[in-house]
Amino acid sequence: MKASTFTLGEITLKTIDMKLKNTSAYLLAGFMFAACAGGGYQKTGNGVIVEVKQRQPTDVRKVRIEVMGEKLIHVSATPEKDFSKERSLMIVPGQGKTDFKVDEQGDEVAVKTSQVCATVSKVTGEVCFTDATGKRILAEDRRSFTPVEVEGTKGYSVRQIFHSADDEAFYGLGQHQADEFNYKGKNEELFQYNTKVSVPFIVSNKNYGVLWDSYSLCRFGDSRDYSQLGAVFKLYDKEGKEGALTGTYVPAAKAGVETIVRREDSLYFEHLDRKAHLSKVVNLPDGFPFMGSRVTYEGEIEPSESGLFRFILYYAGYTKVYINNELVVPERWRTAWNPNSYKFAVNLEAGKRVPLKIEWIPDGYVSYCGLRALTPVSAAEQNKLAWWSEMNDEIDYYFVYGDDMDEVISGYRTLTGKSPIMPKWAMGYWQSRERYKTQDEIVGTLKEFRKRRIPIDNIVQDWSYWPEDAWGSHEFDKARFPDPKAMIDSIHALNGRIMISVWPKFYANTEHYKEFDKNGWMYQQAIKDSIRDWIGPGYIGSFYDAYAEGARKLFWKQMNEKLFSLGIDAWWMDASEPNVRDCTDLQYRKDLCGPTALGPSAKFFNAYALMNAEAIYDGQRGVEPDQRVFLLTRSGFAGCQRYSTATWSGDIATRWEDMKAQISAGLNFAVSGIPYWTMDIGGFCVENRYVAGQAEFDKTGRENADYKEWRELNTRWYQFGAFCPLYRAHGQYPFREVWNIAPEGHPAYNSILYYTKLRYNLMPYIYSLAGMTYLNDYTIMRPLVMDFTADAQVNNIGDQFMFGPAMMVAPVYEYGARSREMYFPAICGWYDFYSGKYVSGGQKLTVDAPYEHIPLFVREGAIIPYGPDMQYSDEKPASEITLYVYAGQDGAFTLYEDEGVNYNYEKGQYATIPFTYKEAEGTLTVGARKGEFPGMLKERTFNVVKVSKDKPQPFDLKVKGVVVKYDGTTQTVKL
Repeated sequence: MKASTFTLGEITLKTIDMKLKNTSAYLLAGFMFAACAGGGYQKTGNGVIVEVKQRQPTDVRKVRIEVMGEKLIHVSATPEKDFSKERSLMIVPGQGKTDFKVDEQGDEVAVKTSQVCATVSKVTGEVCFTDATGKRILAEDRRSFTPVEVEGTKGYSVRQIFHSADDEAFYGLGQHQADEFNYKGKNEELFQYNTKVSVPFIVSNKNYGVLWDSYSLCRFGDSRDYSQLGAVFKLYDKEGKEGALTGTYVPAAKAGVETIVRREDSLYFEHLDRKAHLSKVVNLPDGFPFMGSRVTYEGEIEPSESGLFRFILYYAGYTKVYINNELVVPERWRTAWNPNSYKFAVNLEAGKRVPLKIEWIPDGYVSYCGLRALTPVSAAEQNKLAWWSEMNDEIDYYFVYGDDMDEVISGYRTLTGKSPIMPKWAMGYWQSRERYKTQDEIVGTLKEFRKRRIPIDNIVQDWSYWPEDAWGSHEFDKARFPDPKAMIDSIHALNGRIMISVWPKFYANTEHYKEFDKNGWMYQQAIKDSIRDWIGPGYIGSFYDAYAEGARKLFWKQMNEKLFSLGIDAWWMDASEPNVRDCTDLQYRKDLCGPTALGPSAKFFNAYALMNAEAIYDGQRGVEPDQRVFLLTRSGFAGCQRYSTATWSGDIATRWEDMKAQISAGLNFAVSGIPYWTMDIGGFCVENRYVAGQAEFDKTGRENADYKEWRELNTRWYQFGAFCPLYRAHGQYPFREVWNIAPEGHPAYNSILYYTKLRYNLMPYIYSLAGMTYLNDYTIMRPLVMDFTADAQVNNIGDQFMFGPAMMVAPVYEYGARSREMYFPAICGWYDFYSGKYVSGGQKLTVDAPYEHIPLFVREGAIIPYGPDMQYSDEKPASEITLYVYAGQDGAFTLYEDEGVNYNYEKGQYATIPFTYKEAEGTLTVGARKGEFPGMLKERTFNVVKVSKDKPQPFDLKVKGVVVKYDGTTQTVKL
């Protein structure tokens, strides 16, 4: 008799004597499972458990397949007798019941839904996924388990490798700063840090995704950590002596110290000394004055094998890298306190010595530099889909399939939670700076916007509004903010909203710290090590443990009492990685943010932002259930979108290469399933030359070369930012308000004002996209590969994107550029937004990019609703909408509307109006309105403007088209 005869899924209550007690029932179940041992399986309520014959204790013993939906499969694999009973932090419970069948053929067990099949080998435990026709989608290659124990908790470092087709491409993984787009054949380390947001979800251009359920340090691609140069190469100093490179440290002319020349057996100057706190970088020369110095590392490297060597450069200050006398890393810069990583690869030959040189200008009293490498692996191995986690209970992942990438992302949100509709005002413009220092500054800035008639909805109060020694008190410093309630009321009276910065950080002297500490809810390592921060004389504090349910409730209680009760509209959750201390090694970071209430920080390293977001979302909805929550967080994780959370890209630099890197970073974050992303327009950390340029301008009124570049950089960045899901400027001095960038009439001022006004004209379109994120799991900021997957030309285009279904955006990220190359996908034709001229698809072209305009094109068949000029998002109802219809293909768009600020849409109180264009008939149908909500316009006018090949039409709200008087019933007009 086959083992499958005894599957538990076939047992009914009728087959068991009802007099059996629980113990007997468990014994019976155990006997039946034992009958399947060594290649049998057990059917469960939502899948199967397959037992694999285990040869070694670290081999897989059981594989579990759980059906989560027609195209959603959960896979777990363990060497243990039983699977972990810990609940997933990223997955929402209650996926619903999906019908499935189980078939056993030979050494394989197949679990089938109507759409996908997961087949498990009873011999190896490997899983293969196929579609309804039997075509293979994804197949496991191999896996491994390595036992680990941390703080008395046992687990495994795990690795799972999948086969991958040569023409496959991968996207997602969150938001990183190395300007990589397609991750095929790439490596990415997944941890949270300022400017780095890790989400363990990857989407393939083959229309599937893998959600890796792990909260620990993870690696995508190669599981190895980068090695010190001396472990990868033979090193030779500049005199040819083996064993090290030459480091030459030349101080500033007035430093009063001698040049240091020493041998360097590694270039690893990447973190602060734990004991020296903020004053010493590990391995650098003691006492050397780095500000104003110049450092060179040079010599030769000799590999012992041939192939593609991968490098990671860690840098602060100005850095260049030369290998074999070629500039492989052109100058890059980051501020001294917030280094960045950049990856590159070089082909080298075994036994052939090549010169290596790094030129480094530290640009700070404490600064960082490092270069490490990986030895080659075969292309066949490197190009596979591979995951590694430092500490898991077991291998745990979700296979997500779809007809297109949108459906894959919808599957991700089915698993991890819907993305609520953000408040409508959040779609408008936000102004921020580091920081408004007084009550008068912030209110005065908003007044200036209104005076100049520059549209704005949200103004942000960044950190340090509290007394200097009271971080975490949530109290306003009375000397600078004498009446916070009056300040907030004034902002509201100006038809603005206020967002405020709240950190999960508390100084040890505050009452809030003491409330957490008495319950054991404060991380203690920073206190034990007496770590002082960078404020004033330096104060001791730490972060609360967001993994403790009681701590989350207390965090919100304190925010509610001190801030929300004043009328604060939205929350800026800074340092939510959590960043207890900058620039430390990873092990110390784990020490500083653990142990958590759930276990060792090594195991729960990446999910802090998720738990912190839950605290605010659940807290606010519990207090004010009808006011939409809005969170902006510097870190993020799988599932953050369910807590009405947006993420920004952290404290990036004010460099052209950093602006460019935000395009690919934002696109990959969007594909990671979290639809709301933003960045500091202009960059946060400012090069000194720009500060000096501003100072000279303020003194003389002359626009020097650096200040001229600063203005153009900001102009180009605003142009890009206007087409991101959220439109927000923020940064250090020089300030980012438009009048502080350039005077009225300057091309920079004109351009920023133009795109800010356009953003508000686009509000009906943008808010409809926001509605689609909830109703259809839509993605607003879209890499071309999402909409043009069949066009292989788009697989590696990470510097263009679609803004919704209609608009293709091509940011300009080179100084002085007045044109740029674009690719026009082949599936359709395109119209220049500014001229209406037609461009055929399937070609690369160099397009104009004048100072004041970003290249912007609209696809054939697009329908775009534009509203009136507005100063804020709800200034006036869109009683007249100009509807641009771009001919050439059939098209459709649905206008979405609701009250904009509450959760009535969750109860079905919203309205949609469908638009359908038929190319053959040349007709537009405005369909019957569906739904309603309080305050809804019953009647309105649509001014329909057609754009076609033979009748180009630039964007212009004053153009008169076909007028449709609409009362909610279907109307069709000939265009």
